[in-house]
Amino acid sequence: MRVAVTARSVALDALNKVYLEDAYANLVMPSLLTQARLPERDGAFAQELAFSTIRWQVTYDRIIDQVSSRPVSEIEVGLLNGIRLGVHQLLQMRVPAHAAINETVNLIRQSFGEKVVGFANGVLRRISERDISDWLDLLEAKEQNPTAKLAVRYSHPEWIVRALQQALKSDGIEDSVEALLAVNNIPALVTLIALPGLSSREDFLHDGVEATPASPYGFTIPSGDPSSFDEIRLGEVRVQDEGSQIAGLALVLGRDVGFDEKWLDMCAGPGGKASLLAALARQSGAKLTANEVQPHRLELVSKALRPFPEVTLMGEDGRAFGETHPEYFDRILIDAPCTGLGALRRRPEARWRKSADDLKSLCELQYQLLESAYRALKPGGLLLYATCSPHLSETTAVISKAAKTMDLEVLDLSALLNTTYFRGSLPANRKTVQLYTQRDGTDCMFMALISK
Repeated sequence: MRVAVTARSVALDALNKVYLEDAYANLVMPSLLTQARLPERDGAFAQELAFSTIRWQVTYDRIIDQVSSRPVSEIEVGLLNGIRLGVHQLLQMRVPAHAAINETVNLIRQSFGEKVVGFANGVLRRISERDISDWLDLLEAKEQNPTAKLAVRYSHPEWIVRALQQALKSDGIEDSVEALLAVNNIPALVTLIALPGLSSREDFLHDGVEATPASPYGFTIPSGDPSSFDEIRLGEVRVQDEGSQIAGLALVLGRDVGFDEKWLDMCAGPGGKASLLAALARQSGAKLTANEVQPHRLELVSKALRPFPEVTLMGEDGRAFGETHPEYFDRILIDAPCTGLGALRRRPEARWRKSADDLKSLCELQYQLLESAYRALKPGGLLLYATCSPHLSETTAVISKAAKTMDLEVLDLSALLNTTYFRGSLPANRKTVQLYTQRDGTDCMFMALISK
C-alpha cells in the first residue's frame, strides 16, 4: 500500500532514517521536506514531531512498556517509531486525542499493514488515559536514585545527567540542573551570523528578527527556513549558535592583530567558525589556514569558505601540525571533537549516540590536538581551545593537564568577555568560560584562551 505524503509520514521517514540508517535528523529532514513539498505549516509540524519524539525516546519507551503486551525491545523498530510519534502527539502536542490516535493508526496501517493496527491502537488508547504529568510521576516513582529520576523525567541517559550535575556543581549552580535538562528538550531558535565585511545584521532586524544579546553579529529568526535568505546562498550569512560566534571572536579579542599574522583553524569542519575567522582575517590583514582531516567535512569547509578564496585549505591530521609547522602561527583555534553535550537541544539524536565509554578516546585526542597546537604556536601567540560540551573531562581537565606540562598562561577570558560582550554576566571567579543554555541562552560552549 502506498503511503500518502503527510506531515506525519515525513516525520516517520525521518525517524526510520535516524534509527535504521544512523542518519542525523537535522541533515535528513530538509531533503525529506523538499521531496514532500508540504506547506510551510505542515513542514514545521513534521519537524517538531520528529525531533521532539527523538528527544523523548527513552521516556516514551518506558511509557509504552507500561501498557504494551510485549516489551519495547521486541517491537519492530519501524512500528515502534510510528507508535512513538503517536505518543508525542498525545502527550505533548496540541492534537486532540482522537485525532492523534486515528491519524497515527492510519499511518501505521499504510506503512506496516493491517495485522499490527490492533496492537498499535490498543497501546495508544491506554497511553491516552493519562496526561504527561501523571505518566512522569508514575515513572519517577519507580526509581530510587535521584539521578535516575531526572533521567526518566527529562529523557536523558543517566551518564549525561551526572556529567551535567558535576559541571554545574563546579560553578556553584547545581540547583539549575533541571532547568538545563528541560531546555535541552525545547527546540532552539534559529540563530544566524552576518559575517563582518560581507553583511550587516541591522539589515535583518525586522518582522520578529532579534539581535543576539552578546554577539555583535548574530540574530535569531522566530520561524521559517533560513535557506530562504539570499545571503545564506551567497555565503554572507550563516546559521551559527551565538556561543560558537563568541568562540570565534574570542581568539581575536585577546590582543590587537599585528601585521601579516598567520592564523589556523585546526579542526575547521563544517566551516562555521572558519567563516567568521576568515571574515575577521580579511578585515585585519591576517592570513588564515583552515584545516580539516575528514574529507567530507573538508568539502563542507570548502563550500563555507567560497566567499574567501584567499584562505588556505588543508586536510592534515591536526596532531601533526606541531611537527610540520613548528612555531609558525600567531593564533590558533581548536574547536575540538567532543561529545557534543552542549548542543543537545539542536541535535535530537546526539544524546543516544554517545556513551561514557567514548570519553577516554575523545579526551586523549583533545589533549593531543592541544599539545600539537602549542608546538605550532609562536612564542607569545594566542590559542583558543573550545568544545561544545560542559563535561569536566573535556574542558577544565584538559586545560589543567596542559598547564602542568606546557609553558603557557591561561588568560582571563571571563574578564575579557565580561567587558566586551556579556556586560558582567559571566562568573568572575574563573578564567576559562563555560556557557550554559539555561543561563546564557547559548549552547553550552567551553572556551579557554591560552598564551604561549
